[in-house]
Amino acid sequence: MKFISTRGQAEPVGFVDACLSGLAPDGGLYVPEAWPRIEPAQANESYVDIATRVVAAFAGDELEEETIRGICTRAYSNFAHQSVTPLLQTGPNAFMMELHHGPTLAFKDVAMQFIAQFFDHALAERGQRMSVTCATSGDTGGAAAAAFAGAEHVDLFILHPFERVSPVQRLFMTTTGAANVHNIALDDDFDACQSIVKELFADRDFVAATSLSGVNSINWARIAAQAVYYASAQAALGAGRPLRFVVPSGNMGDALAGYVAARCGLLAGFESVCAVNENDTLRVLFEEGRMVRASAVATPSPAMDISVPSNFERLAFEVSGRDPDLVRQLYQQFAQSGDVTLPERMAGPLGCSGLSARSVSSAETHREMARMLEETGWLVCPHTAVGTRVARDLEPSEAVTVTLATAHAAKFPETVLEATGREAPLPVRVENIASKTEVFERLSPDAATVRDYILQHQRA
Repeated sequence: MKFISTRGQAEPVGFVDACLSGLAPDGGLYVPEAWPRIEPAQANESYVDIATRVVAAFAGDELEEETIRGICTRAYSNFAHQSVTPLLQTGPNAFMMELHHGPTLAFKDVAMQFIAQFFDHALAERGQRMSVTCATSGDTGGAAAAAFAGAEHVDLFILHPFERVSPVQRLFMTTTGAANVHNIALDDDFDACQSIVKELFADRDFVAATSLSGVNSINWARIAAQAVYYASAQAALGAGRPLRFVVPSGNMGDALAGYVAARCGLLAGFESVCAVNENDTLRVLFEEGRMVRASAVATPSPAMDISVPSNFERLAFEVSGRDPDLVRQLYQQFAQSGDVTLPERMAGPLGCSGLSARSVSSAETHREMARMLEETGWLVCPHTAVGTRVARDLEPSEAVTVTLATAHAAKFPETVLEATGREAPLPVRVENIASKTEVFERLSPDAATVRDYILQHQRA
């Protein structure tokens, strides 16, 4: 199994190199050279069983199956639910898939716990160490901090927008006490943090000097690990039963993982609606065929306050007929103008991809949180509420609707209290986090400053 860049100017690499490097040298994103055929999951398979088969299909002969099984077993041993991503029925023909039973109460844990185990294994085998960086709009940073804390072969550098994540989200990032975890707060929004990460990767001398890698959703290991819970949902609800997923979306990695699962044969069919907040560039993309850069606005669902969904590039590559020249030209134009209309040879197939997008206002998000409490007795986080609000308005279908619950309500206590009048206490297993000491560095939002910080703090 080889992986190629969406921009076509990087040599094909194996699974381990694709995942350890994160971004391709030409600035593109890695995708499999050909989609593997993976047998659908069975109801009698455990989550670790399914994860082992899915990862093995992408890893090819680079990793032994038992090695992958060991990595997956360690990754999912500390989840609070034995099913890892359990399903709850919310109404007739409708379910919620809870993705927040990991150590930081967010869906990012599902992939990040796998990545940390995988990275430490692969680097130990090679006798190497790396500096790993990620930009976060809230949950990725906490999940990465928990997963990599104490890792022997990795120094982690987290960039988050200062005072634009919830206090609980920040605590999960800044309280690990691990010497290898470094938190950087930047005076700008998430898009600026993500732009700096991309600028760091574009500096090939810096990448070489620091052995730099990334664990944002641009990393293929994230996509592979997230495809597993789509396969798990299909097995739990019936092998041939059509499913319709509603996915709260920001950077589009979670939605893209469902598309990947379908391409590999893990789903009976594929229909997925990206539920977005007032930062609705994904809705504009799918409805108008335009890529538009705009300043992100603050909403009650901050992890989705993203105006440039990076993983769309992988979908653009597929709907272009896997034409790297066209993708490269598209993103060069977008970098220059910030407003590009997709050519018809991409826009037409995009409409047939199974993916679409709908937006929800901040006021609707608050009302939906209150309505979910009234109807089910459950407190849901504002991101999940964006999803359930979109699901509520979908046209009737024979497909079972599965809304992804992306985070625990306790990660956003102020928003939950404002919307519902109810407190959202932290689960007992993490309730002591508020008493821990925070450690983070506030820096100006420019790549040179961040570059210097990483050089000063990486371990030899």
